[in-house]
Amino acid sequence: MTIERALRALAGFFVVLSVALGYWVHPGFFLFTAFIGLNLFQSAFTNACPAMAIFRMMGLKSCVPQG
Repeated sequence: MTIERALRALAGFFVVLSVALGYWVHPGFFLFTAFIGLNLFQSAFTNACPAMAIFRMMGLKSCVPQG
């Protein structure tokens, strides 16, 4: 698995989890959903995300463009 795929999987998991918690536990969890969205938005421009650094330390490699 590459860093990019792991990051998408983690973000998707957290979005689903935070929406479920916001629905069934407390609406305050929707703020976590917004935080995830804002973090994904800024990482699209900066290519920096705290989870990427953690995945690198875990030994995952970045995907190499084909061509």
